[in-house]
Amino acid sequence: MTTRDVFPQSVIAVIWDFDKTLTPDYMQAPIFEFFNIDGDKFWEEVNQLSDYYRHRGLDLVSQDTLYLNHILTYVREGLFKGLNNNLLLQLGDKIQFYEGLPDFLGAVSDAVNIEIYKRFEIQVEHYVVSTGLRKMILGSKVSPFLDQVWACEFVSDVAPPGYLEDEKRLDIALDDVSPEDVFSKSAAKDICGIGYTIDNTTKTRAIFEINKGSNKEPGIDVNAPINSADRRIPFENMIYIADGPSDVPVFSLVNNMGGKTYAVYKPGNMKELKQVDELQQNGRIHSYGEADYKNGSQTNLWLLKTVEEIADAIVASKENSLKHKVGGTPEHIT
Repeated sequence: MTTRDVFPQSVIAVIWDFDKTLTPDYMQAPIFEFFNIDGDKFWEEVNQLSDYYRHRGLDLVSQDTLYLNHILTYVREGLFKGLNNNLLLQLGDKIQFYEGLPDFLGAVSDAVNIEIYKRFEIQVEHYVVSTGLRKMILGSKVSPFLDQVWACEFVSDVAPPGYLEDEKRLDIALDDVSPEDVFSKSAAKDICGIGYTIDNTTKTRAIFEINKGSNKEPGIDVNAPINSADRRIPFENMIYIADGPSDVPVFSLVNNMGGKTYAVYKPGNMKELKQVDELQQNGRIHSYGEADYKNGSQTNLWLLKTVEEIADAIVASKENSLKHKVGGTPEHIT
């Protein structure tokens, strides 16, 4: 069976940034509130961290993910005592979203729930690709609408030196305790390390995973050469929605490969409006609007219209392909 047989290319991927795209505030706000920490002070410290470390001899500092280390510093110093993966899931439920969410995600999926689209098995999948915290996104109110989330992960149970040779430890971990118990006990421990990071540039890897289908079929290497016709979700079936200049790498990738791009700005915020307007003037995005997802809003209508346009293009392509395979109807010679 070829990948062409496996992937009929009838999926539309709606790919979302998270902070300031779906939410008016950074998702970490519930953490600061829970521990009674000044969030503005925390982010001010994060913004100065690169200078702090460079003055101490580091030439290269990853600005996008420095905040993860600062969260761990707060844990070690006792300011975030008790912060574990279970708590992150719980705090995710407190994340506030823009108006119209999360119901709008369901409305986008339902937009292809008509007979002509069903005939060709067209469906919508929602993805989040974020530099934020994956556990909080999974615990949030939009989670039931998402097919997959790429974001940063903390670990609570660090493998010690020599753990592979410690047969007793290995036997206990793998045989004597169920995987659910292992996860539950680990998730209840304070976070102490970083398990996965994604920044504004490496977000593009997630886009290629969606494109090639390696997120659905682990046997497909995201770096393997795959013909466009054999990829699970062609770029022209993608819509990427984000809030600003930090998303330029993904905007550029999706744009250049034939997908659709849309930027949102906080309603009433002139500075953010100017940012997204500049992105459009520079050809980085197709359109933009307020981060308002209510029925009848500019953003609501544009996204629904674009999903329908992509669905119509899929139908036209498949009907055209079917005509070529079947051939025309014979006619009598007169």
